[in-house]
Amino acid sequence: MILVEGYKNLADYQVDRNLYQFIEQEVLPGLDIKVDEFFSKLLTIVSELTKENQDLLLQRDKLQSQIDKWHKNNTGSFDLQAYKIFLEDIGYLLPKPAPFELELDQVDDEIAKIAGPQLVVPISSARFALNALNARWGSLYDTLYGSDVIDRKIKGDERAAQVISWSNTFLDEVIPLNSGSYDQVASIDIKSNVPIFTLKDKSTTQLKNSDSFVGSTNHSILIEHHNLHIELVINTDTKGIQDVILESALTTIIDFEDSVATVAGEEKINAYRNFLGLMKRDLEIKFNKGEKSVVRRVNSDKSYINAKGKSGTLPGSSLMLVRNVGHHMLTGLIKTPDNQEAPEGILDALITTLIALHDIQHLGANSKKGNVYIVKPKMHGPDEVAFSVKLFGRVEQALGLKANTIKIGIMDEERRTSVNLAACIKAAAKRVIFINTGFLDRTGDEIHTSMQAGIILPKSKIKNQPWIKAYEILNVQVGLDCGMYKNAQIGKGMWAQPDQMREMLESKVSHLEAGANCAWVPSPTAATLHATHYHRFDVFARQQQLMQTHLEANEQDLLLAPILNSTSTLSTAEIKTELNNNAQSILGYVVRWIDQGVGCSKVMDIDQVGLMEDRATLRISSQHMANWLHHEICSKEQIKQVFKEMALVVDAQNENDPLYQNMAPSYDGMAFKAALSLVYRGVSEPNGYTESTLKEYRQKRLAELSLSI
Repeated sequence: MILVEGYKNLADYQVDRNLYQFIEQEVLPGLDIKVDEFFSKLLTIVSELTKENQDLLLQRDKLQSQIDKWHKNNTGSFDLQAYKIFLEDIGYLLPKPAPFELELDQVDDEIAKIAGPQLVVPISSARFALNALNARWGSLYDTLYGSDVIDRKIKGDERAAQVISWSNTFLDEVIPLNSGSYDQVASIDIKSNVPIFTLKDKSTTQLKNSDSFVGSTNHSILIEHHNLHIELVINTDTKGIQDVILESALTTIIDFEDSVATVAGEEKINAYRNFLGLMKRDLEIKFNKGEKSVVRRVNSDKSYINAKGKSGTLPGSSLMLVRNVGHHMLTGLIKTPDNQEAPEGILDALITTLIALHDIQHLGANSKKGNVYIVKPKMHGPDEVAFSVKLFGRVEQALGLKANTIKIGIMDEERRTSVNLAACIKAAAKRVIFINTGFLDRTGDEIHTSMQAGIILPKSKIKNQPWIKAYEILNVQVGLDCGMYKNAQIGKGMWAQPDQMREMLESKVSHLEAGANCAWVPSPTAATLHATHYHRFDVFARQQQLMQTHLEANEQDLLLAPILNSTSTLSTAEIKTELNNNAQSILGYVVRWIDQGVGCSKVMDIDQVGLMEDRATLRISSQHMANWLHHEICSKEQIKQVFKEMALVVDAQNENDPLYQNMAPSYDGMAFKAALSLVYRGVSEPNGYTESTLKEYRQKRLAELSLSI
């Protein structure tokens, strides 16, 4: 056994002292659990499951090696049927399970029965996390006024008038009046617990669907449509409509994974601390906004008087799911007897569930059904899903929870999961409440899996390939076939352009039309605007249609790699454009990750459009460049030169950031070195993941910073 400074020895394991103190002094008070009892159970689970965790990762490597060899042996003569048989023979492609039913016990309505937007927020930022939870309700007026939905050239009173007009048209469509239009409403009064609308011509009217009236507060009325609520705020002086508040972010994924950079032990502990504050409902932050001092905390529930004169409440905040890290992640917070880092996913499962006990045992402010919702990313196939199920069972036993309290969200973002999705769902039939497509990670895995198959197409052309259409259709179809209708969320991925809200409004309704009952949005503003889609389109009716008439999708298309046809060529200009785009994207993200510990932010792309970037975007860009380097579309020297040129662009884009450190002209900083390493190591990096390289260079950067103090 090796004794390590800063660690506490427990059963031959080394436990970070700060973690131990955090659990003892901050998490456990209020819970009937002793600190040594908790760590004894944690370390027992680590001991029992670490080897199985490692074996699953070795199986990934073995399968990838076999696939690489097959492609090398079949260069220029791809036979889809032969490839399929090969994948079946090696156990990559598994038989479809016989029809089965989900065996879920109670699931919160926000997940099972209500369709709506979903936020994903980095837990490392307390302010962002609070903003996300409080985005359960959002002002449509404020959202329209502050976004590009209304032409930004229109200012002042005319802009306000267009906001009101847009909102009234929306209200006329989804909660119409018996007569007249919301444009004509002069005042709203409550008489005998019924809202009466007086129009500008002095006539009165009511809601066309009287059953949609939920109740009233001192200053508003609440109306329900498609299980979502709309609040009409009444001006206390004129009695007219002062604002339109929409129930927006029904659920929020509190993210410990792709959107955070928690390399140092204290960074990870602080992430756990923020989550504790959310679950205990006592997290608050203070900051200055202009000349005003602002205190932000989780919103309280919304109280009202219903149509029968009785009091009721609606949730004031978003329902939280928590995304743990994947099986491949390791953490130095726990060191094994042979001084190796322990699987971080095991630690996440135990600590996030321990923290959630505060909600289950005392508050019930998050899950009214007493559940813990853990989204599990980067799983490859049903064996890895089954491992998560086993882990969650061990956690429940350790913490005295009833079986299946911990529900699982399966991220369908790795090809071995996509092609075996029904088997993955079956492996978690008693727990699965969420599946979600993730185009960027799925593409990154597609590139890595097919690295030896040939030259990957330019990124803009990948989206038009048969595999991506099949992937998006089959994710919904398989979910519905497995019984997810009104039992679980079938989700679609992120809208990545937080400033392009008009475009989002025009295009993101396609996710509902595809049958997804939730989809990711990057901000509270986007959540409120996206909520209008769920009023205008009945997702559950669409799902019923899809259960009767399947969309056309060929499962074998999932196996078609997006590679350049052997008769096609790329021009010098095409190659340079693609390399520039990828290098700029990589540098723009990596420089903040390595130098500032920022895991997700709005990064300007090469065309000066702000995109929400996280490790998924980094994975696809670095794998794409690695593929072109491997297939000699470009040279190592060319790659380095492109990175130098794009470093100048990224430096200029960040010139107003006081914390930013330029990469040029020295090009010897840790961020620049990390970016190059991501490409140079891309072929050999397991599954094309970026975490180990980011972690390595972030640790070196932290060491540099500590020496400079």
